[in-house]
Amino acid sequence: MVKALELIYLDHAATTPVLPEVVETMLPYWTGAYGNPSSTHQAGREARMALSAARDRISAFVGCAPSELVFTGSGTESDNMALFGAAEAYRERGRHIITTQIEHHAVLHACERLEQLGYEVTYVPVDRFGQVWPNDVEAAIRPDTILISVMYGNNEVGTLQPVEAIGRLARERGICFHVDAVQALAHVPINLRELPVDLMSFSAHKLNGPKGVGALYIAKNTRVTPLLYGGAQERKRRPATENTAGIAGFAKAVEIFDRNRYEVQQKMEKLRQEMVTELERRLAPGQFVVNGHPTEKLPHILNVSFPGISTETMLMNLDLAGVMASSGSACTSGSLEISHVLKAMRLPDEVTQSAIRFSFGPGNDSGQMAAAATAVETIISRLRTKG
Repeated sequence: MVKALELIYLDHAATTPVLPEVVETMLPYWTGAYGNPSSTHQAGREARMALSAARDRISAFVGCAPSELVFTGSGTESDNMALFGAAEAYRERGRHIITTQIEHHAVLHACERLEQLGYEVTYVPVDRFGQVWPNDVEAAIRPDTILISVMYGNNEVGTLQPVEAIGRLARERGICFHVDAVQALAHVPINLRELPVDLMSFSAHKLNGPKGVGALYIAKNTRVTPLLYGGAQERKRRPATENTAGIAGFAKAVEIFDRNRYEVQQKMEKLRQEMVTELERRLAPGQFVVNGHPTEKLPHILNVSFPGISTETMLMNLDLAGVMASSGSACTSGSLEISHVLKAMRLPDEVTQSAIRFSFGPGNDSGQMAAAATAVETIISRLRTKG
């Protein structure tokens, strides 16, 4: 009998497996406790209580008041709600928006649409490590600037951004500041009571919660015009029947991460370093390059280029070897695009065209790092021999 291939999942930055405890928490709200949270009868009140408990749990985790947290259908919706909502709410002050060249497409494509609607957008550059400089953001500010949007940690290379320094600039000038923290939630400490941030986006499926659930922090005195209309849910900011099961699962995932925060972070940093060490053992100097900031980084993301081997070729061969990784970039018509993040970092073509993102989760272990690195070594050796 042929032995089944052991699969190694190293794409946690794309999505994470839902923990069994999270599934168990969600199940009752699909079966027995299925009431609509807006209904006034017993079943509705039970759902409403679950919703309130989840809001309390998640808001405590990120350091904000429960009333400042709005549940959405995804991180993408949270980003869109922040950008379109703030742009509409503050348009009497001006129509200029600042963001960076390395944002997630949920922000970049929203900004492109805002440009079509008559807003002006400045896309601030980043350095070779993928980090924006506060001085460049400050230089981009104009009298008519109404919104600044900068991600907390980059989803492709893991570089952390100086959001506190940028937030202070925004506060000094009375500009609304949005932070996409979808990738950062649970991997860096977030305390919204202290951070100078007005809007912050989150998503459940990046920390072993369910897909289809997100949240947007809206600071008490921040104005956001709703994207949707039709109900009074979420204090009329996001009308729609709440996904009670998903929101309860989001809260449970947060609870688990909160309970194991230190251990998880230490493990992610250890796995990342082990992967680098294993590659160093097996590959000659110059056969791989690590992309991103060397110290200011998310612990669970490792972006590596293998010059001379295209991203698509390496990904396909890794998949055949049972290693699931990603390019970190969009897939269009079956072909991989060169990462806009790596382009913005102005890296050489041989680096941008061969980048692979490995991202780790609590279910990974040291043996898998060694196995994944061995697979890379085998692939490179085989392809170079053929060449």
